[in-house]
Amino acid sequence: MESNTVHDAVVIGAGPAGLSLAGALARQVHTVLVLDSGEYRNERSQHMHNVAGWDHVDPAVFRAKAKEDLQRRYASVEFQSAKAVEVRKVDNIFEAVDQEGNVYKGRKLGLATGVEDLIAAEVEGFAECWGRGVFHCLFCHGFEERGAPSAGVLSTSPLGQHPAQLVSIARMAKRLSDQVTIYTNGNHTLAAQISPLIRSSKISVDARPIARLNLVDSGPQVRIDFADGSASATEGFVSSHPKMRQRAEKFADELGLEMTDAGNVKVTAPFNETSLKGCFAVGDAATVMESVIEAMHMGFFAGVGCVAQLQEEMEARDEL
Repeated sequence: MESNTVHDAVVIGAGPAGLSLAGALARQVHTVLVLDSGEYRNERSQHMHNVAGWDHVDPAVFRAKAKEDLQRRYASVEFQSAKAVEVRKVDNIFEAVDQEGNVYKGRKLGLATGVEDLIAAEVEGFAECWGRGVFHCLFCHGFEERGAPSAGVLSTSPLGQHPAQLVSIARMAKRLSDQVTIYTNGNHTLAAQISPLIRSSKISVDARPIARLNLVDSGPQVRIDFADGSASATEGFVSSHPKMRQRAEKFADELGLEMTDAGNVKVTAPFNETSLKGCFAVGDAATVMESVIEAMHMGFFAGVGCVAQLQEEMEARDEL
């Protein structure tokens, strides 16, 4: 169903980036529709960190409070539970189409779609351990497991095959455990590149191919079974960064947006406009610095950019 209502902006995504973008627009009394698919990258996380005032709070509580604040205080903000499957620009109006064929229109478009971790593509058992014993960021989760007798750092392909990066993560893991093993999962070349970079006697490298990861009880301990049948290893927790895909990749293709070499939507700082005028991309969709704080920062400044464009256009029509 196609509505004749044209909002000042349509925002796809109701995570920290999308909510911040909507908030900036609301502060200047612009109408904004936020499409919320109900799918979030951190849905398995029970606690969020590194956001002042929200330390160790369930991310779902954070999102609910932000959404409640916007709905309660700002009449110009609307939310729609819908998953966008197509976007287009028609006669200078952006249109987002959901799974039911409903069309939502906006003068500006915000892509706050984030990324999806491809956990099923990694080692067998990785998906079951994800967020329970395998953690991708030790700033986001790791302090909670401090004092573990041992920890693992698992190399994945291709994101986790940089020797210096793996050693850096191992150093972080060592702050939280007595000893650390970097597992290269059969990559002997990578193991040979890592070894000369290690200075601590408490950090080692294991190149054996891994057959399966097993969550011990409900976690965070992870048992690692090896393909050669040798004795398993049990770690207090494992740090690993799986492959990802952009949720906005299809939208970028439909709108002809430029992408970075890292696979993110290319934006221009500080207002995070894409290569298509009037379209802004924020959060994990448009940065390799993936964090709630960065998403909120990008969302707010994209909102500022939207506001500036909208008001310039309104003034030209003498509608300001």
